[in-house]
Amino acid sequence: MKRFFKFIGKCILLFIGLSVLWVVVHKWVPVPYTPLMAIRYFENDMQPTKHEWKSIEEISPYLALAVIGSEDQDFMKHNGFDRKAIEKAFKDNQSGRKIKGGSSISQQTAKNVFLFPARNWFRKGLETWFTLLIETIWSKERIMEVYLNSIEMGSGVFGAEAAAQYWFKKPALKLGQYEAAAIAAVLPNPRTYRASPASRFIEKRKSWIVRQMRNYGPFSLKE
Repeated sequence: MKRFFKFIGKCILLFIGLSVLWVVVHKWVPVPYTPLMAIRYFENDMQPTKHEWKSIEEISPYLALAVIGSEDQDFMKHNGFDRKAIEKAFKDNQSGRKIKGGSSISQQTAKNVFLFPARNWFRKGLETWFTLLIETIWSKERIMEVYLNSIEMGSGVFGAEAAAQYWFKKPALKLGQYEAAAIAAVLPNPRTYRASPASRFIEKRKSWIVRQMRNYGPFSLKE
């Protein structure tokens, strides 16, 4: 029994060391591929995944503002966990209402880059651990850069550059306010919704996001 617990302890220490190293590496190194990209590749009959890494300087600032306005308005203030959103999601779940995700941009980044899609407590625990790591080791600017390069923005379309080219035939740097809002509007279900041409629902959601962007105030990812 003593030998067993010693083995478990070593496994835990190894996991901690490797996960910290993994996060430190991606503080500077682009994320070339994610588990979800691999899953979508096989789900889409092995069609090539659309993805091209771009630095934050090569992505329109409107897109960062649009995802903050639509997904996580306290992104620049919290330490990785939006307590108000989590509490609201929990209450909605308890009351049986339609649940809006309580995950912050940091949590979504941790999930997309380091983990596999699943709904269980083990995966949620890993998501919490990696969220704490990236919030400690990365800057908010780096978290946003990785998020905008790894999030699914269409069926088999990942990242800002691929989405901008797919939906609007232009580079991510050239996205305007309404185009950025349209891409942000499809994020809850990017395999079903279309940024262009947009449905009535996406048009309404896009208008709401633009209002949030304009109401947000002065914006900078620099800490």
